[in-house]
This record gives sequence, structure tokens and C-alpha cells, in this order.
Amino acid sequence: MTVGDGDSDHYCWERAEDMTTPRTAYKIDESHPGSDLAGETAAALASAAIAFKPYNSSYSALLLVHAKQLFTFADRFRGLYDESIGTAKNFYTSSGYSDELLWAAAWLFEATNDKYYLKYVVDNAVYMGGTGWAVKEFSWDNKYAGVQILLSKVLLEGRGGAYTSTLKQYQAKADYFACACLQKNDGYNVQKTPGGLLYVREWNNLQYVTSAAFLLAVYSDYLSAANAKLTCPDGQAQPQELLNFAKSQADYILGKNPKSMSYIVGIGQNYPVHVHHRGASIPSVFTLHSAVECVQGFETWYQRPEANPNVIYGALVGGPDQNDNFSDDRSSYEQTEPTLSGTGPLVGLLSKLQSLNGIHPSYNKGTPNSQPNIPREGANDHEEQNPVQAPETPIKLIHSIGNTWTVGKTTYYRHKVVLKNTSQKPISDVKLEIEDLKGSVWGLIPTPEKNIYELPQWHKVLQPGSECIFIYIQGGSQANVSIVSYH
Repeated sequence: MTVGDGDSDHYCWERAEDMTTPRTAYKIDESHPGSDLAGETAAALASAAIAFKPYNSSYSALLLVHAKQLFTFADRFRGLYDESIGTAKNFYTSSGYSDELLWAAAWLFEATNDKYYLKYVVDNAVYMGGTGWAVKEFSWDNKYAGVQILLSKVLLEGRGGAYTSTLKQYQAKADYFACACLQKNDGYNVQKTPGGLLYVREWNNLQYVTSAAFLLAVYSDYLSAANAKLTCPDGQAQPQELLNFAKSQADYILGKNPKSMSYIVGIGQNYPVHVHHRGASIPSVFTLHSAVECVQGFETWYQRPEANPNVIYGALVGGPDQNDNFSDDRSSYEQTEPTLSGTGPLVGLLSKLQSLNGIHPSYNKGTPNSQPNIPREGANDHEEQNPVQAPETPIKLIHSIGNTWTVGKTTYYRHKVVLKNTSQKPISDVKLEIEDLKGSVWGLIPTPEKNIYELPQWHKVLQPGSECIFIYIQGGSQANVSIVSYH
């Protein structure tokens, strides 16, 4: 259920391609239980089954089979996963497993409508803390707020039946969480920074912000669908107020903050460039061919003052402190380390906010080698576009499309361009011109000249047969890429 030893992994700063530390695999079983880990996995599979059901019913059914198996295992063989997998204790210590058991049962009821699971969360409401814990955070370790809001949905939809009384107790705790975030909880509120960001704790605070904001957006939907309001000690709140607050947290993350900084890497004009991430801080193995040894990585790359050579697009860093201050320093891991626990709920939050304009994107993944069939504006329909050998140069441009997605009436394409040295000699100082580019380009460096780009420093010299890859995304026709000069 987990791979790698956190202690030995942290001794080294190296690319995944160079790792020599043991990749030990650990598991949980009847003799080494992990109710928190198995319960969380069961909840994930059950919720995924709901998402897949309209599109792939057989896969949805398979997910449910395994979700039920995992829940039964988690409930029957109880114990903390970090007691069974000792190496995890120093990094992701579990505070308990009761919330994950309730979380799994709640999602299984939502996915199956089987009253067995609803009875489980009701019968164990007090014993497992579901109606006892009033919390002010929702995180990878603490699922109580999620359980309480999900079961509030059951109540709001009139599906409580004989269990209505207990479900109302769950909703009271859901309201406590929401009111605390909105600063309407009679002083028992979640702390906020002067700039308006929720602040839970020093280490990677934004993971708690995105989780809370996502949950508030979800609860807003549940309340709105039931034509209900949130009742707080300091007054009522309409569902829209919850959504507005969730949006304010997303806006802060995207740059509406005292530092005018986007905390999503690669988004906006001002974002962290010294991200605490091994792969981002060391050039690709395709660029730096020699291995980066364990200690060498710390000496050469970890302490390097320059920006990371690789932009880890879309990664959410830990974020600012309680006073809105942020240190863009690779060693400030509390603030610059990205995590899945932070980025995951952010995707859900941004998806909800995107849907507010009535546009629901669709997505199609192409094959890695699929060729673009988008004609350039004014191009002949039969013009061969891939690959393109630059006239009188030893450089070949190979253009392909990885995937597409649609927002409203516009289809967007992820264009991949491979620039390859087909000669027998090194080539240096390549400059390209990109016309009809409507968005950003990744993997090239813009020059002061209009539409002119050069290769990154580590690609200043292209050896015979070597390649440089860059990406751009845009709707409509593809851009026109050409070689301007080289040595």
C-alpha cells in the first residue's frame, strides 16, 4: 500500500531516474491492519464508481466490488496503518481510523443506496465521533467534516427516514465547520491571514485551504438544491455566500493577495520558481545525461540560487505564512513544497468555479503519436504539415497533438513540437519564429524580438541526433513554427 522508505529517500536529492535507494513495498493485511488506509481507499473507489457509472457501468461495478471488500477488511481488522508500516510514522502520522470508516460507509451508501451502510454511520455516530467531533479542518488525515457534509446531503434530500434524528446531529457539525470558515461561529472560527486566506497550520497550509474551499463549494450545492440556508451562531448564510467564500480562496491562490503572487506554479506572471521538488530542480535526464548522485544533488542543485530548470506546471505550493509572507526558497519546504493533498481538491474547486459560466468542458485524449489535422489559416487543405524539414537546415520539426478538450464552442489542442538535429555535427544557438501563437509556450525562452524564441540554456548545443521538445496550447489553427538561425 506504500512504496519507499521516507527516511532513506530524504537523505538524497536526486531525480527519480537516478534513484538507488531501496524501493521497498509495504502492505497491510489481517496481521498488519490499516483501517484508515483501507477505509480511505474504499471511499475513493466508491466515489469513483459514481463518477464512472454513466460512462462505463461495468468498470463502475468493479470499483464497487473492491470498495465493499476494502471496507469489510478495514472494519473487521482494525488498526492504524502507521503502526503496521512504521516508516510512515515520521511523515504521515495517522490520528485515528474512525473517521475513515465513517467516510467509507457514507460513500458506499451514496454509491449503492444500501441501507446497511447508512445504518453503520448512524449506529457508530457517537462511538466513532461522527456526531461528536466539531472540526475546523478537512484534510488527508481528518475526514470528519467531509463525512458530516456528505451525510447532510442525505438529510437534505429527504432520504434519512428513521435515521433523520442522527443525521441532523451530523448536519449540526457540518454547519459548525462551514460557519467557522465563514467567520460566523461565535468566535470559534478558522484563523485567517490579514489578506483573507484561511490559516490552519504552518506546514503546507494551502492543502487545508483548498480542501476547505472545495468542501464549502460542495455544501453550497447541497444547500442550494434543497432551498436551504446555513444557520450560524452569528446569523444565517445563503448558499451563495459559501460559494463566494470558496471563490475568494481560489482568487487568493491565483494572485489576488498582498504579494500579488500566484501559488500555482506556471500560472500568472509571478509564481514560485524555487519549488521544493527534486524533479523540478534538476535538469531532465535527456538534458543532463550523467547521473546525479545522492549527495551531489544537494551540493549542486538543492543549494543552487537560480530558478528551477523545469517548471512543474499546475503544482500548488505550500503557500504563505499567517501574515501573508512567502519565501520562494527551495529550503523553505513548508512553503514551497507541492503536494497531491493540496492540488487534488484544488482541481475540484476550480472545476466548480469554471462551471459557473454555464460552460462544461469535454476532454478527449489522443494517442501520443497522433498527427494534427488542423489546417493553418490560409493553408492548402492538402499541405503536408508533419514532419517539417526546415529549408536548407539540418533541423527537423515534428509536430503532433497529444490531446484535446472543448470549452463551450472552442476546441483546444495540446501541441507538441520536437526539434531534432538530423546532422552529424553539433548545432548551437537555435532561434525559432512562432507565428499565429495565441497562448503560452513551454520549453522555449522568449527573446526581445517579436515572435522569436531560443532554446533553454541546457539545450544551447544540440548534439547529433538529440532533440528539444516544446509545448503550446491553443484553440483553432496551429501555430506556424520555423527556424530563423543557428550555428
